[in-house]
Amino acid sequence: MTSASGTRDGSVTSLVPARMDRLPWTRFHWSVVVGLGVSWILDGLEIQIVSNAGFKADLGLSNQDVASLGSIYLVGQVVGALVFGRLSDKLGRRKLFILTLAIYLIGSGVAGLAQDFWFLAVFRFVAGLGIGGEYAAINSAIDELIPAKYRGHVDIAINGTYWGGAALGAAANIYLLDTANFSESIGWRIGFFLGPVLGIAIIFLRRHIPESPRWLMTHGKEQDAEDTVARIEAEVERESGRKLETVPQSKALTVTPMDNVGFLTIARVLLKQYPTRTLVGATMMITQAFLYNAIFFTYALVLTNFFGLKTAETSVYFFPFAIGNLLGPIILGRFFDTWGRRQMIFLTYLVSGLVLATSAFLFRADAISAGVQVVFWCISFFFASAGASSAYLTVSEIFPLELRSQAISYFFALAQVFGAIAPLIYGAFIGDGSDREPLFWGYLLGSAVMIIGGVVALVFGVDAARKGLEDITQPLSVLTGKDSVDTGPGSGTGGPSTAGRAPDAGRNS
Repeated sequence: MTSASGTRDGSVTSLVPARMDRLPWTRFHWSVVVGLGVSWILDGLEIQIVSNAGFKADLGLSNQDVASLGSIYLVGQVVGALVFGRLSDKLGRRKLFILTLAIYLIGSGVAGLAQDFWFLAVFRFVAGLGIGGEYAAINSAIDELIPAKYRGHVDIAINGTYWGGAALGAAANIYLLDTANFSESIGWRIGFFLGPVLGIAIIFLRRHIPESPRWLMTHGKEQDAEDTVARIEAEVERESGRKLETVPQSKALTVTPMDNVGFLTIARVLLKQYPTRTLVGATMMITQAFLYNAIFFTYALVLTNFFGLKTAETSVYFFPFAIGNLLGPIILGRFFDTWGRRQMIFLTYLVSGLVLATSAFLFRADAISAGVQVVFWCISFFFASAGASSAYLTVSEIFPLELRSQAISYFFALAQVFGAIAPLIYGAFIGDGSDREPLFWGYLLGSAVMIIGGVVALVFGVDAARKGLEDITQPLSVLTGKDSVDTGPGSGTGGPSTAGRAPDAGRNS
């Protein structure tokens, strides 16, 4: 099936997006999920392996050294997201999701050979670069390759697998850091090698995942886009045993290729063309990051200081917390495609905040045990995890294709900044564990933050469920009439289309 036709001015009329969105779920889509979705498992595994600091005694590190390694990894993630996010929009999704995984493999694997703090710090930064780049490139690729009717719950479930990696890392630590199984200098090194071993297996699968046809279409590679979609369609027809329906020409898009989008154009799109969408994306990302880091990085301190648990015992309580976070996106994700994005975002943010607030009052009254406290966290974050995953889906859907990866990277970086502040605030609330009142107000703060995020999404969010990406937001390169492309400063070969574009935000967007 041919769906593109060129013109003398270099523009092309294409049915590529519509053809991708009408595909049934097949083995090809599973390969995308497995090959690209492993990124979040690796991140969760990384965080959990390092959080137990099995290397502390072996390398002679102080508590401050251990804490700084987390910050170094975080900085690496932010830098990686910003750098590779831009490259993903410029050079293509596929090149970047191969490169970023390779960088992670090197950074994490070599870190396992460290003999001192600085060697470990450098390669923790490198591993962070790779994972940060993954967040930008992978979310873009998944959303552009998965059909519209599956996109929401697939993306949310994949983002939620971070907690599967965290649970895997926690289980590995219990075994690897037990001196009855491995010496003090060996166990933690094996832990650092787990991610690269998994990544090496996945990188071969990624070699068979094609470039996003949508990206090819908007970057002057329409024939490559046509060939890629044709191969996918042929594979689907072989697997299903039936011929795909023809896509009507009325669903075609006419685009003019764009090799680069300047920073002025990006600023104009985010702040002028789609200001309320920018508000929604920033609010959702900041609020979920604040709550998650506030609880996740201090839960062990709460259990030891207020409930009298030993530090070693807190690992046991981590597993139900991680499993609740993993199940939330998997179970609730489908409703984001059926009931609707705004409604489900509001529900998940609201319920997580209300459950946390309820536990805060019981905590202040010293009316619950450590087990009950963890049950409240599990329930709250069952919903919060689905909401947090939907934040990544949202910022990927509501901005134009040509700057999709960069938009994700900007909001990711913003969220990490606010997320880094949260543990400091809540650590101060916990203090020496002698007074529950400050942490009570801290929990109410976290509750209010999440509820505010849900309200903003409900009021200003976009109804994107089961809609094609181009129906939610037209690419900058879409032509709706002669001379409809702005070629102002910073726009590369073209700026935002000013005619016929989707209105900003709101439920009618």
